[in-house]
Amino acid sequence: MNSPTFDSSYHLMNTEQGITRRSLADEVAARLQQQITSGQYKVGDKLPVEPELMTQFGVGRSSIREAIKVLVNSGLLRVQQGIGTFVEENTGAGEPLVQRLKRSELPEIDEVRQLLEMKIAEKAAANRTEQHIATIGLYLGEREKAALGGDITACVEADINFHNAIADASGNGVLADLYKSFSARIKHEFLSRFKDTSDFVETMRLHKELLNSIIDKDPKRAWLFAARINGHITA
Repeated sequence: MNSPTFDSSYHLMNTEQGITRRSLADEVAARLQQQITSGQYKVGDKLPVEPELMTQFGVGRSSIREAIKVLVNSGLLRVQQGIGTFVEENTGAGEPLVQRLKRSELPEIDEVRQLLEMKIAEKAAANRTEQHIATIGLYLGEREKAALGGDITACVEADINFHNAIADASGNGVLADLYKSFSARIKHEFLSRFKDTSDFVETMRLHKELLNSIIDKDPKRAWLFAARINGHITA
């Protein structure tokens, strides 16, 4: 693998899946996080001073400070004015979800997303309103139109909106927000993974059955079709 190439605000890194573009502060925060969780820095250890970190990561002072701020907010580091920056916690439990998702592999995210979709479908069937049904149906119609028309970008957008609308219908705001955090992370991955709309056309019937289950207020069927959509059960 070639050495990373830095510019003034982004890090370009070659990976098996192509080139990933991340902000320098996010990249530094992720690498510091890895060093902490791997035991290179233990709880109570003092981090090197800013000039050393700037040399180590090949970035400017502002990127180091922003990365430290991210990890302080997550509970991993604490800053003692005039003394230094110390490792506060090395379990990662306090890391913000958005930051955690940024450094997660797609298979991990996809697995959790699929599990959430099944529970959300079940809850939506129990708690949906007529307005929810109208919104879900609208996005399903957009999904079908884009799929049949071969517009992969519009199809992915409509598919994500369809499932987000089901999340809203679940009646659980925390569950809906959690799901949307995952769906936002995979949008670009879907656009890379699916080169055409054939998969979306093939699963159209299952999506319609999912909506019908929610309309019928049948949580078990809704869970079943959400599972089938995700490939857990053979349709």
